[in-house]
Amino acid sequence: MTKSQWECFLQNLGVWEGSFTNFSPQGTFLNDTPSCLSLEHLNNSQKVRLTLSRSGQDIIRDFNTVGGGLLFFENGSFSEGLIQLGPFSEFGGELAFVHENRRLRLVQLFDTTGQLKELILIREHLAGTPATERPTLQINDLLGEWQGQAVTIYPDWRSPDTYSTTLKLQLDDAGRLIQSSSFADRTITSTASIKGPIVLFDQNPEKQVQVLFLPDGASATSPVKVQLRQPFFMEAGWLIQPNLRQRMIRSYNEKGEWVSLTLVTEKKL
Repeated sequence: MTKSQWECFLQNLGVWEGSFTNFSPQGTFLNDTPSCLSLEHLNNSQKVRLTLSRSGQDIIRDFNTVGGGLLFFENGSFSEGLIQLGPFSEFGGELAFVHENRRLRLVQLFDTTGQLKELILIREHLAGTPATERPTLQINDLLGEWQGQAVTIYPDWRSPDTYSTTLKLQLDDAGRLIQSSSFADRTITSTASIKGPIVLFDQNPEKQVQVLFLPDGASATSPVKVQLRQPFFMEAGWLIQPNLRQRMIRSYNEKGEWVSLTLVTEKKL
């Protein structure tokens, strides 16, 4: 990686206007709160001030380094979250994309029993630029074959891995989704049921994963329940254009430790 984590963080400088939209795990709209988030460099020092204004309240955070549960990609996209799943404690993470004048961020929250509790979709644009938005994602937007490039970065700062990916999505005669995903030298095929805005990978009742379709071309892929002694991942997707999609995957091992962060940029063939 040619840019330092701090330089990647600085790709997010500016005033971002948008909103925080809360959804239930079933995709029910709960509420929407307008927001304004400013990230400013303070007097040329190695300090960035984050000011988040919503509902008449300001939250201020100062950064002079980045790290911990936070990692950035070169284009400014990032993920922040807990680095360890603990027993009987709440758990969650944020996956955030930056593309031109827009950001799309997704927060996934799990309760003390490990059940998916809430999703927060944050849609933002740079102040003074158009707030263009994509329609709510539909299954037909994703059917077909996608070829991409993935970059995986690691919390222990080892060198990133880059590799090509293929994702094929099709419906069988019964209306189930068949997904074939290839990355590096591995191919995984799985099937899912589709009910409204939810795609449920239900082949293994112990390890069900759901994909929820959201506004602005977004999708949230979550374990229905996070469990100790089982590896798991959280993923967000963003259909930026009809034939251009990004996905970000935050992966945890069987000890509940955060091990990697992957950004896939894929194009529809």
